[in-house]
Amino acid sequence: MSIRLGLLISFVALGFDPRVTLAESRKDPKVKLSAQRGLDWLVGEQHRQGFWEANQGQYRVAMTALAGNAMLCEGSTTTRGKYAKNISDAVDYLMETAQPNGLIGYKHDYHYTYGHGFSMLFLSQVFGEEEDARRRERLKEVLTQAVQFCGDAQTPDGGWGYVSAKDGNNFDEGSTCVTQVQGLRACRNAGIPVPKEVVDRAIEYIRKCVAPDGGVQYSIRGGGSRPPISAAAVACLFNSGEYDNELAQKLLKYCVQSINNGENQSQMFGHWHYTHLYYSQVHYRLGEKEWLKYFAPISKQIISQQSANGSWKEGHVGPVYTTAINATILLIDNGFLPIYQR
Repeated sequence: MSIRLGLLISFVALGFDPRVTLAESRKDPKVKLSAQRGLDWLVGEQHRQGFWEANQGQYRVAMTALAGNAMLCEGSTTTRGKYAKNISDAVDYLMETAQPNGLIGYKHDYHYTYGHGFSMLFLSQVFGEEEDARRRERLKEVLTQAVQFCGDAQTPDGGWGYVSAKDGNNFDEGSTCVTQVQGLRACRNAGIPVPKEVVDRAIEYIRKCVAPDGGVQYSIRGGGSRPPISAAAVACLFNSGEYDNELAQKLLKYCVQSINNGENQSQMFGHWHYTHLYYSQVHYRLGEKEWLKYFAPISKQIISQQSANGSWKEGHVGPVYTTAINATILLIDNGFLPIYQR
């Protein structure tokens, strides 16, 4: 049985209505308006130096990459579109934070591997659209060194932790692992050389993290299955073109059974947003019918929770995080980002 057919059967078994009207789908003008209001709010939150930040000034690199990625989903580039200057300023900021060892960000940043992984994803999407030869060359240099840093930061087990293993910390954790893998895949798609063994070891790490219930554990050392990490793992496998292998099917089955699309679970910690940042990519890759069934309730929920100023405020990470992710989900099927395309 193919993974797409298996998902369809699972949806029916769980009681999801396969009938979706155009008014409930991405064709609804409310979707575009909501996303635009969110992006317009982000414009006002960008600092003059080009960065965004989470609550208490945290995660500047990660927030900048996530917000920039959301604007790319709208169709703007560094030179064209409504958000061209915002994207360009974000690119400049991230390139300025690039260290000689390849890290995008700073070692004193909290959980800096998240920022590094999201930045590889964002900058690699920009790379293909960059028209200035000198800036493009600098982007290529930053991304090439970032890939090298990522390989150096990998633990002996093949995963990544909140900091680099080369810094003497061999702790690894599932969500940082999938963030690095997707960033690496995006770099490879952009033509940046990525050592095959680094990605292969990471996929094997994810495989070893799968618990008996079919979900991806917090770490190879245990910690229980986590729906958000499991959804992210499936998205990474799909990015690699692995739709029908046994691992992808097992993880997807767990996600269908564990993630309730219509409820805002674990909202206060941002888990819902992290989950659906990746789960939306999974459904979009599965084709139009599955996408519309997923997107109708999700978009309705997201729009209903938007604040009057255009932002979304849930989660301890802060409104920049939730707004960037929600806008990305609403705009994914524009198809402007290669990493999210079918």
